[in-house]
Amino acid sequence: MYWRVSRNKFQELDKDKRIWWGKDGHAIPQIKRFLSEVKQGVVPQTLWFYKDVGHTQDAKKELLEIVEFENSDSVFITPKPTSLIKRIMQIGAQKDSLILDSFAGSGTTGHAAMQLNTEDGGNRKFILVEMDAKICRDVTAERLRRVTQGYKNSAGEKVSGLDGGFRFATLGEPLFDERGNIRNTVRFADLARHVYFTETGEPLPKQAKANKPLIGVFNGLAVYLLYNGILKDKTPDGGNVLTTSILAHLSKHNGPKVIYGTACRIGPERLRREKIVFKQLPYKLRVDAL
Repeated sequence: MYWRVSRNKFQELDKDKRIWWGKDGHAIPQIKRFLSEVKQGVVPQTLWFYKDVGHTQDAKKELLEIVEFENSDSVFITPKPTSLIKRIMQIGAQKDSLILDSFAGSGTTGHAAMQLNTEDGGNRKFILVEMDAKICRDVTAERLRRVTQGYKNSAGEKVSGLDGGFRFATLGEPLFDERGNIRNTVRFADLARHVYFTETGEPLPKQAKANKPLIGVFNGLAVYLLYNGILKDKTPDGGNVLTTSILAHLSKHNGPKVIYGTACRIGPERLRREKIVFKQLPYKLRVDAL
């Protein structure tokens, strides 16, 4: 055995009758804990019974109730029951945890997270990754869409939607090479989407023009990108470097501005007056995106 608390702390607990020595006073000492002192959740156990966490047959039936499949052979063979994933979350995560499932499959993790949030008022978020594009769209995303909006089960009964929602995104080509530099093949539109999301946490609106330095305005903040000769000037000191001349050609905005470029040749006092925060590519972009 070993000291679970310091010797002095143990003596304090013993004096306060918080140590149990067994019925005859000779058992291994155990610390008494009140329920109010125990972190809420589920105590892990070695055996998880079917009645508590379900099994794959239940999971398959549940999936078929939600998502329509062309034939029975296309249904997942061993989907996980939501009750099982919920149990894991109750043990290993907090109510406001961010949960990652890099093998999303049928989307049970997202379903379970939203179901738990609805049940206990939690604010769990999740990231699901699925490499198979067809499964991702037709099963993973479709399941989450239906459980959030509500659906009719096989008996024709309406099942209410769960609290929460999700955003569907696809991965493009890597923006950076192994040295951290922007790849030569990266288009302005691709980098613009990444810059905008880095600054705002929101996707670039579909109606945004991806051929102008001003790529968008969010909550009063204008986001600019000088890259790949967007101003039709591909010289090293041209359109990718913020100068007074380049600044004069940018779309006007009265509020605060953040401008990404390869270099800045405007002094700090002028930047302050113009309400500009300059961020150098690729370094500031990579740091902010972590």
